[in-house]
Amino acid sequence: MQKTVGEIAKILDGEVVGEPSIIIKGVSGIKEAKHGEIAFVANPKYLSLIDGSAASAIITSKDVKSASKPIIRAENPSLAFAKVISLFMPDESRRPKGIHPSAVIGKNVKLGENTAIQAYCVIEEGAEIGEASILYAGVYVGRKTKIGKDCIIYPYVSIREKITIGNRVIIHNGTVIGSDGFGFAKLRGIHHKIPQIGTVIIEDDVEIGANVTIDRARFDKTLIGRGTKIDNLVQIAHNVIIGENSIVVAQAGISGTTVVGKNVTVAGQAGLVGHITVGDNAIVAAQAGVTKNVAPNTCVSGYPAKLHQTAKRINAYVQKLPNLFKQVAELEKRIENALKNKTKRKK
Repeated sequence: MQKTVGEIAKILDGEVVGEPSIIIKGVSGIKEAKHGEIAFVANPKYLSLIDGSAASAIITSKDVKSASKPIIRAENPSLAFAKVISLFMPDESRRPKGIHPSAVIGKNVKLGENTAIQAYCVIEEGAEIGEASILYAGVYVGRKTKIGKDCIIYPYVSIREKITIGNRVIIHNGTVIGSDGFGFAKLRGIHHKIPQIGTVIIEDDVEIGANVTIDRARFDKTLIGRGTKIDNLVQIAHNVIIGENSIVVAQAGISGTTVVGKNVTVAGQAGLVGHITVGDNAIVAAQAGVTKNVAPNTCVSGYPAKLHQTAKRINAYVQKLPNLFKQVAELEKRIENALKNKTKRKK
């Protein structure tokens, strides 16, 4: 397949700056691209890479006015480039069909039309799988769990009993949804298990990475809001509520009964204590330790987490401590010498 820069711009609803008749035959990264390929630059920090790239055209943001080669100015360069990838490299993966004979399906299970169940899946009594959903090999679905339409559940995912999964949800390998919340009562030095009898609700258009754990609620529900995306190796504890269109990045941990608002970003390895609220549109920076509520539309970082500007100032002061220690030591020595000289004069 080949298309001109102008044809691609029309598909993307973008604006061409430069020669629109140049032929594009493929896509690649800005550093790896060859002549005849199109690349993209989303971050202004990397605009300098355009001059050194062999790409024949570049997709950029609308902030870029011109470049040394043709550009397509798009509202969202990353999303635009994803469309171009689909154009030149369509998904050729085969969609599984039918029910494999090794699958174990319990009584009163409801399977929607065009549902695919691969080898060694186990679907317990009373579960429901929606139309055109795919369960890859080794998936476990507990009793009375409901999975919506057009979902993709990759190998070795475990979805426990009485869980609700919405439509168009993607769950990657090894994730566990609905395991018991971490609840124990200590009496005379012994930890006694507290029953976890709640559920988990995953709303529509959520994507969950590999080896994520989302615990069932002690009572009521743990909720992942519509459109939220969760990276690999994330722990979400019992009764956590995450609002719509939020992002939770790898190795983050959210403790029980914490409420995370809409459009929130929880960056990598951040940790949130239980029973707090993170407001809408907030950003929790990487490795932040959040011990109290976070206001909407703010960014926090550090441990304990505080407003990012405050955390940066504190960090700057900490970096100066070695010099400050040296200066204090020198001042102490000068004071000591001065006191010695004063004593000598008195004698």
